Amino acid sequence: MRIIICGAGQVGWQIARQLSGEGHDVALIDRDERLIQQANDALDVQGIVGHASHPEVLDRAGAADCDLLIAATASDEVNIVACEIAAALFSVPRRIARLRAQAYIRPEYADLYQAQNLSIDVVISPEQEVAAAALSRLDAPTTFDTETFMDGRVRMLAMALTDSCPILNTPLRHLDQTFFGLRAVVVGLRRGGRFFAPEPNDQLHAGDRAYVVTPEEDVARTLDIFGLPGRPICRVVVIGCGNIGGAVSRSLDRAPEVTLRIIEGDLGRAEAAAERLRRSVVLHGDGMSPDLMAEAGVPQADAVLTLTADDHVNILAAIRARQAGAGMVVALINDPSLLPLASSLGIDAQISPRAVTVSSILRHIRRGRVRDVYSLGDAEAELIEAQVLPGSALAGQAVRDLKLPRGALIAAVEKAGAILKPRPDTRLEPGDLVLIFALAGDIHEVERLLQVSADWF
Repeated sequence: MRIIICGAGQVGWQIARQLSGEGHDVALIDRDERLIQQANDALDVQGIVGHASHPEVLDRAGAADCDLLIAATASDEVNIVACEIAAALFSVPRRIARLRAQAYIRPEYADLYQAQNLSIDVVISPEQEVAAAALSRLDAPTTFDTETFMDGRVRMLAMALTDSCPILNTPLRHLDQTFFGLRAVVVGLRRGGRFFAPEPNDQLHAGDRAYVVTPEEDVARTLDIFGLPGRPICRVVVIGCGNIGGAVSRSLDRAPEVTLRIIEGDLGRAEAAAERLRRSVVLHGDGMSPDLMAEAGVPQADAVLTLTADDHVNILAAIRARQAGAGMVVALINDPSLLPLASSLGIDAQISPRAVTVSSILRHIRRGRVRDVYSLGDAEAELIEAQVLPGSALAGQAVRDLKLPRGALIAAVEKAGAILKPRPDTRLEPGDLVLIFALAGDIHEVERLLQVSADWF
């Protein structure tokens, strides 16, 4: 596929790296000559210096033969214009735009993105996606990452295993025998610097970071079995009430079981939040101030979320919240190089806007009838939810007979409304939903299996 990516920032760079690594023909446009030089040196892409919304620049990038344009520059307006020009002058069939300003994505303006108006097929709102990711962390507070699939009926739990995990040194194939009816599947393991799809005879070790897929109704049991029982989240402190913090706060303010306090350094935003929220207390001041943290109830909080626009403030405030006695601390971190540092400092979970946005974009790129995509680690693997199509390589096959690449496995199956743990004799039929774990190097082959074979027609 020929793909043009506008913007070589963190999101554009990651998408370019991932798609070019899968063999796609990628052109990357940015005004910053330094970023384009880095891309040309490190990635198998065509780097182009220029304005992404200029027709001649899109022409040089090969827009006339382009299958997909992804507009992810720092400017919403440039992203909109790039999509318009790609459609009007070059007839690019699919166009995705990242829009950050809330003014563009308010529900009352939804008609703006219909076909007869703006030429944008998919709008990605990082702030909304990141706010949803922050809220999901509170659903499973003993995990460092979590995501739902199959309309909320299946959940991925990412857990850091400790010496207290009761199933250490147990072959994974024995879990079914030990825990009757357990539908959890360990799909990925990070051990040291290695991230891999485990075999049935592999064992869990203390220090592993395990990615587990389980039906939603089995989450509590799964967490217990892995030695990380859930706990209720009733008292929450949010530090930072910008676009992301504001969206999180509005959602929590509507939850009757949650007592919410907010710390915001900007007086205007603090006053606006206080007027908008009905049940929550808003405090104006420095989110890293120990006195203000104490006033907000950080030592007694079940969870503290640091959601300012400054990574360093978020990390330091999370560390202070942990030291003060908060039950769980979650930090928003934009710079991917800081994510390993945050883990080593006792921060329970990190939210990466880059990773969340990349997952949202990939959801609309993957071939076959893909319904959802979630990127794991540093784009090292994906969980792909898709429907089994008639004529695809999956249709009519038992799991044992699937020719999956070594780094891929079936994590869950929805058949006639029931969520099943895949067994060797589980037969996939057209219309079934499957959740597939795939390491980055095997994604292209998984996409091929999801597509309808030409021989079927």
